[in-house]
Amino acid sequence: MDPSLAAQGFSAMGSEARLEVLRVLVRAGEAGLTVGEIRDRTGIAASTLAHHLKFLAAADVVAQEKAGRSTICRANFTHLERLAGFILSECCQDADAGVAGKVANDG
Repeated sequence: MDPSLAAQGFSAMGSEARLEVLRVLVRAGEAGLTVGEIRDRTGIAASTLAHHLKFLAAADVVAQEKAGRSTICRANFTHLERLAGFILSECCQDADAGVAGKVANDG
């Protein structure tokens, strides 16, 4: 994954309100929720919620789809999995080197 795309995705989740919206959508699963349902579950004012959803959609962590007069929002699970993979891809790679370096320096 391109680091700039990863940064954009993580940045989108960098607000408590946006993180709350995303968590509500993750809990809703693939079916997603209407904007009104998200508003009801989060208590975020409609205009503020629209701003947060736009930010999350621009970072591709939320997908939006018109369904009649409603907009259905869904967590983009594929992209969220890529973000998790990006941040965890190098997990613990320096852990052994840190221990070995400490032993060599103490020796």
